[in-house]
Amino acid sequence: MAPTYDAERDPNRASGVLLHPTSLPGHYGAGDLGDELLAFLDWVKDAGMRVWQVLPLNPPGYGDSPYGCLSSFAGNPLLISPLRLMQAQLLPEHDVPQFDDDSVEFERVAEWKTTLLRMSFAHFDTHGTADQRAALKSFERDNRWLPDWALFAALKERHGGQAWSSWPRPLMIREREALADAQKELAEEIRFHKYVQWLFFTQWAAVRQAADARNIDILGDLPIYVAADSADVWANRDVFQLDEEGHPTCVAGVPPDYFSKTGQRWGNPLYRWDLMRDRRFRWWTSRVRAAFRFADIIRLDHFRGFAAYWEVPAHEETAMNGRWVPGPGKALFDAIRNTLGDVRLVAEDLGFITEEVHELRRAIEIPGMKILQFGFSALDSPHLPHRYERHTVVYTGTHDNDTARGWYEHATDAEREAVASYLGITSVDGIAAGLIRAAFTSVAEMAIVPVQDILDLGSEARMNRPGAEHDNWSWRLTAGALSPEHAEELRALAEVSGRI
Repeated sequence: MAPTYDAERDPNRASGVLLHPTSLPGHYGAGDLGDELLAFLDWVKDAGMRVWQVLPLNPPGYGDSPYGCLSSFAGNPLLISPLRLMQAQLLPEHDVPQFDDDSVEFERVAEWKTTLLRMSFAHFDTHGTADQRAALKSFERDNRWLPDWALFAALKERHGGQAWSSWPRPLMIREREALADAQKELAEEIRFHKYVQWLFFTQWAAVRQAADARNIDILGDLPIYVAADSADVWANRDVFQLDEEGHPTCVAGVPPDYFSKTGQRWGNPLYRWDLMRDRRFRWWTSRVRAAFRFADIIRLDHFRGFAAYWEVPAHEETAMNGRWVPGPGKALFDAIRNTLGDVRLVAEDLGFITEEVHELRRAIEIPGMKILQFGFSALDSPHLPHRYERHTVVYTGTHDNDTARGWYEHATDAEREAVASYLGITSVDGIAAGLIRAAFTSVAEMAIVPVQDILDLGSEARMNRPGAEHDNWSWRLTAGALSPEHAEELRALAEVSGRI
């Protein structure tokens, strides 16, 4: 007799998969919002998963990192699907170069995609329908952030990609007359960048609908800090700690620890939380509202910075001579929920975590994170399943970790012995499946697995190596690699662990 379901099991228990859209297969050099994404969502549904996690979907800046974006509000033009443009009669037939199927050649793909988008813009000017033109006007009217972004993008192109702090001073400090002149001179470029954002959000809205139809929630990612060279900082200089030349006076980072003797100096400008508090955190609330346009649930990266953050004087070359400064605390989240309602958040509470960070997370009643790979470096680690509280999101590893196979291959003897004692696994060939099973069968209400671990791939498939300056973010999924058999195995595990 087949087992019967427990009617009283937790309806919030779910499983999910981590895969950034650029990692999808396809013929256009990088994954996009076209047919391959819909096929992936079908696979996610077949696997019994109810969550798809993505990295930030904004326009990447230095190093192609989705965590150093040029805007917190705009969408990444690289993700726009040429196929969807052709289907919408917004792009004529065109030639497609031969691109690498295994990794994203960001510079080459971005150059070609920009040419394609300009071709679409010209085609729209000539052949756009009345409904399309009305939709674009409505989009421009409804998005208050759009004029600043479009002008910033046009000016950045005009100045050869230089940081805004290097622009002529009248533009750098946003003198009204200088901005008015730039808007006239760059009117066509500004129209183009508004058009590109309309394309992105039109296609992303269709993806949201497709995910919703399959009962899949999208878990997005919101970095606590923004890039210094971003439209966010340029258009809102007063809420950041900057000098008269637009340079940060203090920057973000983390203090020295076991992993880094000099700490990490990230270089992001820090907020003037006192001024934001006086303004009832309106800018941050707008940023969170924008994030929920991309996703149903938001992971707050570097959550500990909301309790207290490491402030490093900008002139320091390392993070050693910083200091802890109190963050905005619960007041920020009260303001967000007073405006946006009971939004769904996840705290990335990894690294050096104090009791005040745990207290803040519990006070605002959001789940924290656990990483199974971290569980075997210390006896009775809080990252091992027997230590979890229910209100937790557990990962085999994240985009910043090695794959499960890669991690085990580079693990210490002590870590491998701990794996053998705890999971009964003594071979690299069983580690990915073993960590997935441990995550699914844990008490954590959500279990997330990177695609690389589902496929049992090695270090060559790693998405990001923190601190490395090259070859990050570029990994791509092989077409057809996620098989019906993979989906069947995961669905069976989800059923037996109460995650369907």
